[in-house]
Amino acid sequence: MTDAAPRLRVLMTTDAVGGVWTYALHLARGLAARGVATHMAVTGPMPSAAQVAQARRIPALTLHDAGVPLDWMASDADEVRAAGDTLGKMARSLDVGLVHLNSPAYASCGAFSAPVLGVTHSCLATWWAAVHGGPMPRDFAWRSALVREGLLACDALVAPTRAHAAATAAAHALPRMPVGIHNGGDAPSRAQEPALDVVFTAGRLWDAGKNIAALDRVAQHLPFPVQAAGPLRGPEGSEVRLAHVTSLGTLDGSAMRTILRGTPLYAAPALYEPFGLAVLEAAQSGCALCLSDIPTFRELWDGAAIFLDWSNEQGAACTIRDLMGDPLQRSRFGEAARHRASGYSLAAMADATIAEYRSLLAHAGERASAA
Repeated sequence: MTDAAPRLRVLMTTDAVGGVWTYALHLARGLAARGVATHMAVTGPMPSAAQVAQARRIPALTLHDAGVPLDWMASDADEVRAAGDTLGKMARSLDVGLVHLNSPAYASCGAFSAPVLGVTHSCLATWWAAVHGGPMPRDFAWRSALVREGLLACDALVAPTRAHAAATAAAHALPRMPVGIHNGGDAPSRAQEPALDVVFTAGRLWDAGKNIAALDRVAQHLPFPVQAAGPLRGPEGSEVRLAHVTSLGTLDGSAMRTILRGTPLYAAPALYEPFGLAVLEAAQSGCALCLSDIPTFRELWDGAAIFLDWSNEQGAACTIRDLMGDPLQRSRFGEAARHRASGYSLAAMADATIAEYRSLLAHAGERASAA
């Protein structure tokens, strides 16, 4: 597809709570350059004024308030299905050719007349297995069952890593594994030499899957500051308290880029991370990466990062101190991370997604012709 081709109109769901917002805006920008117009339906809380301004800078993107709850915060299955029905009506009223659900549970209602691509950025079943293990609580179990219904109802499935695709397929007993399409984004125009000895991390700090508590414990053994950007309290009431890590609050994209350009080392002790957009942004800025040894990070950063056992506080702290004290080694890891990150580009993500769109539309056309 090119700018001269007839526009495909896509209804894409997103939320303003986490990394899906960043993914959706990046993808919409890449799709616009390839002749695709995106109607973005925001579920859950509406985006901030800064987020709305960010979206308005993207061509061929129209923002809509879906007026429906986040699927993982709904009170029962009927509320999720009703939300899906609302999204189905929106898709028909906008006359879109394809629906891109970043929360596949909404497909469980069966109300979409256009082909549906579902992207599993995360789910409670895989999160619970990675963070806690064992049987899920009842409130999680019905939500997980509904996600499986939605996944099975989608015409095609995508995940941000092959590792997460495999975990999703196993957790939900899917007959097919989602296609792995790595997230991508624009690299900073220039890199800047680190100015301070500081360790930095970012994300939804309240999420137990991010494991910020482990970094907080390690921080007490470090002779330099450890800083974290992101919310400490989640929309459902989860909260984390930090004793040794300094919270910088929630930062906008410009502030994040400024900090990353002056940060020599980025830490991500996550127990669960289907991709990790903040890690990508850090790598693009040339930060040396100290990560947890989980399948997704191995898939993305093996050979370009240091993998730590964050449960070993003294061991992790020793490795970080050694790396911070060795500028040459730190620079080598930073360059390795930047080089690896160059392969996770917006263009690559958009091209792979367009290929999935084309395949999905072609199969839908074949079915319509045979009917």
